[in-house]
Amino acid sequence: MDRIYLPGEVTWRGLALSFLVPGMGFYLRGPRLWGKMVMAGCACLFFIFILGFGYRFANYAFGMIISAHVSGIGYYCRPIFHEHEFRTRLAFTILVLLAIGFLIYVPLRGAIQNHWLLPLRMNGRVIVVQKFASAQTVKRGDWVAYNLPASSETVYTEDLRMYARSGVGLGPVLAIGGDQIVFSNNVFIVNGVAQPSLPHMPGYGEITVPQNFWFIWPSYSIRGGGNENRLSSLMLQMASVPVDEFDGRPMKHWFWRKQILP
Repeated sequence: MDRIYLPGEVTWRGLALSFLVPGMGFYLRGPRLWGKMVMAGCACLFFIFILGFGYRFANYAFGMIISAHVSGIGYYCRPIFHEHEFRTRLAFTILVLLAIGFLIYVPLRGAIQNHWLLPLRMNGRVIVVQKFASAQTVKRGDWVAYNLPASSETVYTEDLRMYARSGVGLGPVLAIGGDQIVFSNNVFIVNGVAQPSLPHMPGYGEITVPQNFWFIWPSYSIRGGGNENRLSSLMLQMASVPVDEFDGRPMKHWFWRKQILP
């Protein structure tokens, strides 16, 4: 332990602050004006990341924050490696990048997407979903995000093959547990209220939505032909979504941007 020491220009407190605050290393090492500018720039980049959550430019902003953070730590620790070879400084930078990424930014991004906000890309647009919403407040007509089942393949005939991949779906709740749904030509009727049929809905029949389930008609891109009746039967099975698979509700506005649902 006696061999472990830091140059006078580097302190454990400074290292901790540089590790926790993006750009702090530039501020501590000086000139402080440049350090303030870097920290202000990181704050602006974080705002851009939140504003454009899910878009490519937001990911670029997030990467620039990480870059400034790692550069600040390297700049603050410059007296330690002043006399070392380039390979040593490069290895130190890589280690700092890994430490910053896996100890701060990966958990932070995971916490945001797993517990607070989730960006879903649909039809070239990003829909921000609030994860902390309650499934108990969902009513007919509300849009919800829900977990899709694990990857599977269902084959009915030689001319009909459908793949259902795991992920997150988004759609309106057309009926809730206990509702009666009647399918007829070009319409489906929920508790006596008729609505236009959706693509590949059955042309006849009647079902009762089980308790603790929602009826959400899936939206898939169907390629090729096949038996329409069997396709409708398969999609009808997938339309019954357990309430437990609820993953959040899309927000009406994200800052001043109105979210347009598909």
